[in-house]
Amino acid sequence: MGHWSLDTKRLPAGAVLIVGAGLAGLYTALKLAPRPVYILTSRRSEKGAASAWAQGGIAAALHPDDSPASHAADTIAAGDGLVDANIAHILATEGPDRVRDLASLGVPFDRKDDGSLYLSLEAAHSMPRVARVKGDTAGREIIKVMVQHAKDAEHITPLIGWRAESLISDGHGGIAGALARRDDGTMLGVEADVTVLATGGVGGLFGVTTNPKTARGDSLGMAAVMGAIMRDMEFVQFHPTAIDIGRDPAPLATEALRGDGAILINKSGERFMTRYHSDGELAPRDDVARAIFAEIGKGNSPMLDCRKAVGDHFPDHFPTVFEACMRGGIDPRKDAIPVAPAVHYHMGGVATDSYGKTSLSGLLAVGECSATGLHGANRLASNSLLEAIVFGGRAAAMLLEEDIEEKKAEKIRSQPWLAMKKEVSRTLRTGMTQQCGVRRTAKGLNTLIGTIDELIEQVGRANPLIAARMIAGAALAREESRGGHFRDDHPNMDKNSRSSYITYEMLH
Repeated sequence: MGHWSLDTKRLPAGAVLIVGAGLAGLYTALKLAPRPVYILTSRRSEKGAASAWAQGGIAAALHPDDSPASHAADTIAAGDGLVDANIAHILATEGPDRVRDLASLGVPFDRKDDGSLYLSLEAAHSMPRVARVKGDTAGREIIKVMVQHAKDAEHITPLIGWRAESLISDGHGGIAGALARRDDGTMLGVEADVTVLATGGVGGLFGVTTNPKTARGDSLGMAAVMGAIMRDMEFVQFHPTAIDIGRDPAPLATEALRGDGAILINKSGERFMTRYHSDGELAPRDDVARAIFAEIGKGNSPMLDCRKAVGDHFPDHFPTVFEACMRGGIDPRKDAIPVAPAVHYHMGGVATDSYGKTSLSGLLAVGECSATGLHGANRLASNSLLEAIVFGGRAAAMLLEEDIEEKKAEKIRSQPWLAMKKEVSRTLRTGMTQQCGVRRTAKGLNTLIGTIDELIEQVGRANPLIAARMIAGAALAREESRGGHFRDDHPNMDKNSRSSYITYEMLH
């Protein structure tokens, strides 16, 4: 890596260090005003944030006929028995005001002629409640607005070009900041009284994903090695309809297409979903993903046929999907779109309460890297952007009300560079897809765990390897099939199932 050095920075008393600049991190930062906030991010723009890639929109009970109780009930039903009902009700109750807050910040939500929000229906919602922006660009447009507000906010200082690599201990089981590295190897130790993880998901651990490749569960590894309790790590949601044109990450064919009537067909032009589930194309995501995975296994080349449902309206209604297809040599107005399941969302993460507090003092987590119990075994479509702002907002409100205890770092030391070389990354992604993907078995998971342990011996406890090891270990321990976790050797659901809680030490 050439020359490197370690610089240290002590943040002002009561200042908050946020790791990550997606929607959860930016919203939390904005809501912390006037408390000083420092945002540590490796990105020079919003391109690397998975929030910016969200196509469907943001779900909330905004329709006059809708209610928070209905939204909460749909969330609980989708989560397959593991959703914390109290958390689901918080999300559904506080959600509408948070979406209105985004609108007041300048997010240009799609509206009808009368000025009311245009709300679309997505799978497993009992009514239309997904607010969209310019069709399928909600995430990108929301992030654009948030980035501009963050740049204009006097209480926010960006620390750009730094990738957080480990947490700093206070010597008493708590966290006192983070250690980050620049591309040139220079290290920065940021000492802070409060550290908030807001780093997104784990898609980059798998071979086919719709997430940025940099979303590799780094903060999960960072928190786990410090002893944080992790929750529901085995539950990974596969988006059933990634566009299968050999791109990495895979572009997404949003679920809203099926909501608008698109159908799934095989290479013979036959519609196949009703053979797998009575709800057909609008069955829960995990059922659709397994059906498509099964069709691929049979050599049936599954495709999404939007020709009748969307047709010539494609460029206006779904510009992102249209552009991705055209770049891949497919005109979705005339051709069916080849699809495959891809890792889309991680229901598990660092266990937190409803204010983002983790099991380690001085450490909070918000957004996809947290696990509040909201998603259970399977996330309801378009609840993720809402989760980022509802629980990011709650974390900020709590931090504004509380007296923040001073955290002093135990010695800040540099650490060896744990490089995820290309071959290590490729071995890991292949193994995770094959043995911890849409279908899992004890035999496959044990093989995978052996592979990960060998990789850890080779390169050390690199964060992505730790995150993958925890997902695989939790998947092996859950001997049932539920939500996003399907075991071929345990295909039934256990009547007495509950959320899983593990620490890194429990795996050894």
